[in-house]
Amino acid sequence: MTFTTQPIPSVARAWLWLLGAVLLAAGLFFVVGGGRLLSLGGSWYFVIAGIVLMLSAIQIFRARPAGAWLYLAAFAGTILWALFEVGLDYWGLVSRLLAMTFGAAVVTASLPILNRAAGRAARPAPPLVAALVLLAAGAAGFGSMFRIHPEVAAAAPAAQPVAVAPDAPADWAHYGNGTANTRFAALDQITPANIDRLEVAWTYRTGDVPLSTGSGAEDQSTPLQVGDKLFLCTPKNNVIALDADTGAEIWRRDINANVGGVWERCRGLAYFDAAAPLEQPTAPGATPVPVATLPEGAGCQRRIIMNSIDARLFAIDADTGALCEGFGKGGAVDLKEGIGDVANIAYYTLTSAPTVAGTTVVIGGRVADNVQVDMPGGVIRGFDVITGAQRWAFDTGSATPNRELQPGETYTRSSANVWAGSTYDPASNTVFLPLGSPSVDLYGATRTEEDHRYGASIMALDATTGRLKWDYQTVHNDLWDFDLPMAPTLIDFSAEGGARVPALVIATKAGQIYVLDRQTGKPLTEVQEIPVKPATIPDEPYALTQPLSVGMPQIGTRTLTEADMWGATPFDQLICRIGFKSMRYEGLYTAPDTDLSLAFPGSLGGMNWGGVSVDPNNDLLFVNDMRLGLWVQMVPQQAEAALSDGGESPNVGMGQVPLGGTPYAVVKNRFLSPLGIPCQKPPYGTLTAVDLKTRSVAWQVPVGTVRDTGPLGIKMRLPIPVGLPTLGGTLATQGGLVFMAGTQDYYLRAWDAATGQEIWKSRLPVGSQGGPMSYRSPKTGRQYVVISAGGARQSMDRGDYVIAYALPETN
Repeated sequence: MTFTTQPIPSVARAWLWLLGAVLLAAGLFFVVGGGRLLSLGGSWYFVIAGIVLMLSAIQIFRARPAGAWLYLAAFAGTILWALFEVGLDYWGLVSRLLAMTFGAAVVTASLPILNRAAGRAARPAPPLVAALVLLAAGAAGFGSMFRIHPEVAAAAPAAQPVAVAPDAPADWAHYGNGTANTRFAALDQITPANIDRLEVAWTYRTGDVPLSTGSGAEDQSTPLQVGDKLFLCTPKNNVIALDADTGAEIWRRDINANVGGVWERCRGLAYFDAAAPLEQPTAPGATPVPVATLPEGAGCQRRIIMNSIDARLFAIDADTGALCEGFGKGGAVDLKEGIGDVANIAYYTLTSAPTVAGTTVVIGGRVADNVQVDMPGGVIRGFDVITGAQRWAFDTGSATPNRELQPGETYTRSSANVWAGSTYDPASNTVFLPLGSPSVDLYGATRTEEDHRYGASIMALDATTGRLKWDYQTVHNDLWDFDLPMAPTLIDFSAEGGARVPALVIATKAGQIYVLDRQTGKPLTEVQEIPVKPATIPDEPYALTQPLSVGMPQIGTRTLTEADMWGATPFDQLICRIGFKSMRYEGLYTAPDTDLSLAFPGSLGGMNWGGVSVDPNNDLLFVNDMRLGLWVQMVPQQAEAALSDGGESPNVGMGQVPLGGTPYAVVKNRFLSPLGIPCQKPPYGTLTAVDLKTRSVAWQVPVGTVRDTGPLGIKMRLPIPVGLPTLGGTLATQGGLVFMAGTQDYYLRAWDAATGQEIWKSRLPVGSQGGPMSYRSPKTGRQYVVISAGGARQSMDRGDYVIAYALPETN
């Protein structure tokens, strides 16, 4: 067809040149990047779309209407490709279509100019109407990003109201509320029907502001409450007692522990009352609990137990804040005794709450990840709650783990450790412990037989003697830092046939949920050993199978494909696709090697130390997770390279980190787009309700918005609920609510436990990594929900807040 070019205003000509330049640049990017993707075996779409966009740009430069029609053809093809690749998946469609839809609106609106330049009648009405329709569609698509899109919508209410038993405990006297560690409060004053009236009752400032992020100080605490007092600890292990109704300070014991600014945090405390009746086990063959007594009139009848980041164990009078002089030396026990050389004080720290198991205080210890093969060991120890004398030790690196050390001896170096909390079952006098990996996490050639047995295992020990009852491994020869990150939760589980079996449940960084028989350690749900591929590191004793807990839902562990790559624009999506196809990836257990490989979920989880919560009335398990892929590469270690400081850098990406005593260093980093957004599609963090009766997901919703975070570290200020990585636990209540604050934005939220609908949120001064807890005041009868807010992970906004919420007082 022959066109007679007509002159158009210079402004219109400039617009066409600008539009053509944008389309040409986009097309060129698609062709070059798409060619690279195609060479890696990826999608043809970007090359084809890029060619069409470039042709469109050329025609628009020439002021030909064909330029608009070529773009619209590319847009129509994009719609078909998007539907073919991701179906009706919301976030998948947004990434592929939103930018192209706005582009289609602009190009369509430019069609009258192109028609006039080509000597045709402009006929502006139809193109402008079409452009408005496209613009409205794009605006609707953008607006829909501000609504929550459940991953699994509740098909029916998952929970039913249950009346609170008259004898239900009102105190929160253990880290996870009760020895079962359920993080469940049997309180129903606050419900979905009245939560809109929930308000701040009081705020307390601790004065201990976490000084940095990542490798430094973090506030990750869950307070305790006993009677009219609330007990909390700060990142520097300062312990404070507050009035449970007013938040007024009653006493304060400043420890000011310091390990050089690395990994400073206190997740919780333990409590013991020597005057309370001593509960003896009822299970057949269980070892009795030793009696713990104090002279009449002696202080510290009620005591707070805390282990510190600088490896000390403290007993503090719960009534006065004084150190318990009869405990250890002046109220403290040195936990470095028997540990051997600690080259850096941050290499051996204690960050999780101790466990009072009967009258024995059970502690593990965090051994810094990926520093060197010669590190302190992961010995587990039990201490007399009154005197602080050591009752037993379980040396996870020894063939005779309960053997007493002789003078001058130390526990086995670099053995599997328990950095998370533990859980006590009074009925059997058993303590259940989650083990991590022996040092170093990513290299197993130096591991011993004991390392291979206990690494990434759940262990059951007699709380009185420290003798092993059973152990169960969740990862063989763990090379991913998939250690067990939380204290198990004790439940009565509906096994096959309907019988209720005493069980424990634990979630892992690998996104697995295990349900084990408490007495035997055998799985109560199906676990399969699946074949996995080894890598090529010399002398590495690769496990050729790995367990998958297929009888329970697996959270956030789908095997990624190129179609799962995502971006705020098609351009960073293309870059993420190229990155994905450039890496070796074989699913959950992709072993690290000297090539570039992808670990998903990465070593941060999956699920982490915040633990799970359980509604025992409705057999519901609440799990929050994060989904952050990491790329990993082992490289030859440089001579004289400085070792890690013991912080988070080996896990989140801070350049090359030597693995001391091995031939390798490791380079890790988050798998992010150039805009700093995770490369796989949202959500990046969810809250999931698991029905323990049907062993299925009742509902799953994204958690958190980009209001306080965003690309390139710039806060977007937009409440788009993409679901962000979570770090901190949940709280379930008998009122039918689930609370959580451990998101990247600054909110405490509540969900309806029956439906997963977010029904309330309160803006916090800074983000939180703490675990919410709840109690009923013995004075006023009010139910409080308390959260500690010191700053979200990766946020520079820091604080020292403890905030209590309650319904308004009634006259």
